[in-house]
Amino acid sequence: MISTTDFRGGVRLLLDGEPFYIVEFQHVKPGKGGAFVRTKLKSYISGNVLDRTFRSGERFEEPDLEERDMQFLYATGDDYTFMDTESYEQLTFAKKQLGDNADLLKENMVAKILIYEHRPIDVELPIFIELKVVDAEPGVRGDTASGGTKPAVVETGATIKVPLYLEVGTVIKIDTRTRAYVERVR
Repeated sequence: MISTTDFRGGVRLLLDGEPFYIVEFQHVKPGKGGAFVRTKLKSYISGNVLDRTFRSGERFEEPDLEERDMQFLYATGDDYTFMDTESYEQLTFAKKQLGDNADLLKENMVAKILIYEHRPIDVELPIFIELKVVDAEPGVRGDTASGGTKPAVVETGATIKVPLYLEVGTVIKIDTRTRAYVERVR
């Protein structure tokens, strides 16, 4: 069981028979009355986002989710094929099932697949990934002092905002939770 005191970003809970995860939460202690928690929950199945308020101390069931490490093999159109690293079973996902980070998937990358009631519902990428910049405007002398960012296309086709001084061919580290540039690797 999960209590409202255990709420954190990413915590999973079962609400009305459907698995959700917490996107945002805020504990509120008004001057008058009991404390409560405002949350923004996202459904794993439908993708809908709900704003819900719960009394402090309310308890919820944890969804019965199975996590499996799977290797990304290839993409054909909007279908992405993964292979279980233990049983070698292959599963194919539609792009919409993968969420916003589908364009960060690189061949042979290992990701966690969440399975609910014997069907895959979500893909979790590693928190940090390294990708090569394949297209970016050239850096202009003097830009490094002023700071700022520019869009750059990485090897998977995703567009990431990077510092002005980065050039094509540079390998960068990206945080998949925020899709933000972290650092230059080489």
